[in-house]
Amino acid sequence: MTEVLDIVVVGGGINGAGIARDAAGRGLSVLLCEKDDLASATSSASTKLIHGGLRYLEYYEFRLVREALIEREVLLRAAPHIIWPLRFVLPHNKGLRPAWMIRLGLFLYDHLGGRKLLPASEAIDLRSHPAGAPLAADLRKAFVYSDCWVQDSRLVVLNAMDARERGAEVLTRVECLSARREGANWRVVLRDRRNNARREVLARALVNAAGPWTAEFIEQRAGLNRAQALRLVKGSHIVVPKLFDHDFPYIFQNPDGRIVFAIPYEDDFTLIGTTDVDFTGNPGEVAISEEETRYLCDAVNAYFKRKITPGGVDWTYSGVRPLYDDAAESAAAATRDYVLQLDHAPGCAPLLSVFGGKITTFRRLAEHALEKLEDALGPLGQPWTAGVSLPGGDMPDADFEGCLRRFQAAHPWLPSELARRYLRSYGTRAETLVKGATDLAGLGEDFGAGIYAAELDYLIEAEWAETAEDVLWRRSKLGLHVSAEIKRNLDDAFTRRIAATGRQETQKETG
Repeated sequence: MTEVLDIVVVGGGINGAGIARDAAGRGLSVLLCEKDDLASATSSASTKLIHGGLRYLEYYEFRLVREALIEREVLLRAAPHIIWPLRFVLPHNKGLRPAWMIRLGLFLYDHLGGRKLLPASEAIDLRSHPAGAPLAADLRKAFVYSDCWVQDSRLVVLNAMDARERGAEVLTRVECLSARREGANWRVVLRDRRNNARREVLARALVNAAGPWTAEFIEQRAGLNRAQALRLVKGSHIVVPKLFDHDFPYIFQNPDGRIVFAIPYEDDFTLIGTTDVDFTGNPGEVAISEEETRYLCDAVNAYFKRKITPGGVDWTYSGVRPLYDDAAESAAAATRDYVLQLDHAPGCAPLLSVFGGKITTFRRLAEHALEKLEDALGPLGQPWTAGVSLPGGDMPDADFEGCLRRFQAAHPWLPSELARRYLRSYGTRAETLVKGATDLAGLGEDFGAGIYAAELDYLIEAEWAETAEDVLWRRSKLGLHVSAEIKRNLDDAFTRRIAATGRQETQKETG
């Protein structure tokens, strides 16, 4: 007999994981499928900010900015290990937005969201402030305001973990081949991409959170053949050797009206982004163009004394934003607000499709998604996620530094940098990773660069890691720091584990 679920969610990005978590926490039976790894597309290619979106005020997106500013502090409390405050420096360029406009925007930014945890904006003199030292001499005045940093792909993983711990089934490397309505249910056909095994389930509701593939899913997988208002916009980033030695990130204005961030990144680097370019290709093959690289270099060269060139870029990444098409003239002006479209008729199973959205507002998007589904399915339980920590985020008073001191005191044999990385990545779950170890040898095989077998085992067992790339680029950004030899060692380790798992499964079948 075919299993009947309440909800099947297609897409393992931040919106899909957030919806699965919310639904599972309400006691619903939930299955989430992702055709690749969690956060393998747009959700790991953001500027990695939890922010209101200062520039959206110019487009009168007051509802979106207010919701995002409120969420900024909700998420900071929920995941203080992967989210932390930053003070952004906005230099005043006399040829661009006037100072009064910036002050007004920052006043609104300070007050729209009921800010409680983060300090307010202020004007600074770049001639005496540390943030002024790397900047061109003609820049004398700036404004400083608060926003937050996030390890974006880890935010997705933590939502998926919480969904699973609340009863959801989370399947990675499993694609939805087709979905067809059968009266009050969807018949969903899934395929495991590792072994081609197929599985069918019935679902009372289907959630399409496929990101850049949202329209394709509707037309090709669900067979509805309806044109949808989806605008694909590419955003690219470059990473260069660090351009300054302080902790203040910058937000730079550009003559085209756009802004570009320059943010301290992974201790040794500066992250610069982003671009806004309409995109028409395969989202799975997105990459930065030479023009985008030059644009980002030119944007920061207008402000920094030290100049960068495309040849000095260490790493790039690009993502495709699945924005709701509001017919804006430019990609930069297209709304970042989310739109939830419900396809439902009496007696038919509902399809909810997600368009747009920011990583900052994923939790509220999930709540609104469940509200929409209630219109079709009836009461689905009460919202619950606002005051609940994500896995590893249960730190008293959201005090990361205090938690780190206690963790280091409990494990004095851990090098301080490794202890901080463990706690920044896994929060209180770091105790699970080091459990039973009394020295570094107790963490098992050393692959180099502070990567031990105990961490690899944890990521495989708790976080769906299946390849070295999963570990180095999505569960962390260690890929920026490790050698080619270490990468090969990790690839070999995963190959051995897969082979061992295969032998164990064969023994079970023949035993």
